Amino acid sequence: MPSNPYDVRPVRTYEELEQVQALQRRNLPPSLSPEEQQAQGFVTVQHSLDTLKCMHVLIPSIVALQGSDVVAYALVMPRECRPLVPVLDPMFALLEGLEHRGRPLRDQRFYVMGQVCVDKAHRGKGLFDALYHQHREQLRSRFDCVVTEVSVRNTRSLRAHARVGFETLHTYRDATDTWAVVLWDWGAATSR
Repeated sequence: MPSNPYDVRPVRTYEELEQVQALQRRNLPPSLSPEEQQAQGFVTVQHSLDTLKCMHVLIPSIVALQGSDVVAYALVMPRECRPLVPVLDPMFALLEGLEHRGRPLRDQRFYVMGQVCVDKAHRGKGLFDALYHQHREQLRSRFDCVVTEVSVRNTRSLRAHARVGFETLHTYRDATDTWAVVLWDWGAATSR
């Protein structure tokens, strides 16, 4: 058996996007008990297959496959995706008003990591980090940093993002939750 049974790379087919959507559905809060959410984490937004396809046309997302099965994903969501996911419009508006290193974020080369998820059976095997490192390898010539927001209730995800190199840029509360806006500055990430 090879030392690394996973192929971490950009999405290549619509069938892989269908598997991303199925993995997403299994990790939304209605599919998980409160105890599972606390211990294992969760995703908060459900994307239609059409939305995933439109995102893919702009920039393919990153997946981890074991054989032909998608076992993890990290969605690439450039700013052009804003109209595709109306529920995220407030996040995009907030990002426009934030600063990083004394400069407005809107004037910097960034994209939003739309969502990251690792199948329960494949957690603890380095896939979360591998997905993000593939993001950086694929996209650092086009972007200087990646931004996302994480529910502060999702402590597993917050710890994992910090481990990769993300720093909290802003925290806020909306009608649904309290969110940490986290940013991974690739110029500052050369040692990781």
